[in-house]
Amino acid sequence: MRRDRVQQLLQEVANGRLPVEAALAQLDDAPVDELGFATVDTHRALRQGFPEVVFGQGKLPAQTVAICERLAAHGDGFLVTRADDETRSALAARWPGVEANAMARTALLRASVTTRRGAKPVAVVTAGTSDLPVAEEAAVTLDAFGHEVLRVTDVGVAGIHRILAKRDTLHGAGVVIVVAGMDGALPSVVGGLVRVPVIAVPTSVGYGAAFAGVAPLLTMLNSCAAGVTVCNIDNGFGAAVAASRILAD
Repeated sequence: MRRDRVQQLLQEVANGRLPVEAALAQLDDAPVDELGFATVDTHRALRQGFPEVVFGQGKLPAQTVAICERLAAHGDGFLVTRADDETRSALAARWPGVEANAMARTALLRASVTTRRGAKPVAVVTAGTSDLPVAEEAAVTLDAFGHEVLRVTDVGVAGIHRILAKRDTLHGAGVVIVVAGMDGALPSVVGGLVRVPVIAVPTSVGYGAAFAGVAPLLTMLNSCAAGVTVCNIDNGFGAAVAASRILAD
């Protein structure tokens, strides 16, 4: 259960609109749901501000649907990442309101009550169009967590004027996530242009010497722009969570 829902319940009790027993019944659940193949953390939204996110890769569609049933029952909605076509179709069949994103490989069912965070937006910047799947995973996650997203696409260092033309957008963001493969040089450029946190995400895009993302990962770890934070290869989700934590009020 999300913190805003608990706060609303307590406010209704304080105002006399809801009996204590009725509020207690909505709060009186175990912190986990045991499914045999999964242990669903139903109190994560209360502790961290957002519910458990389901990693779809490696799970059967039926398993993912069962986990999402438990999350949705608590009114938190759900977000599934790395969901293949079959899993997205199964979720959309069960919940017609699911927002399935083929590019991001995500499925999102919005919570019954969505809180839009008032912090500055997060800019999600991609070096190339081939980096979009990872960038979209980050953008969908940020949207699910209530953040405004500014997308800046295909502005890699091969045409440096492209990112320079987006300086106003970058300066309006509270955090900038930079997604890049190949040589992975773009986060250093962005890190030299803005004063807010920069989170770099290497992608597995590139020819053989890119080593499936290892080359851009090392470039980003050795950034000459001070303070650039680096996430794991292709981990757009992790970058989005990090940005949300930075902007938490």
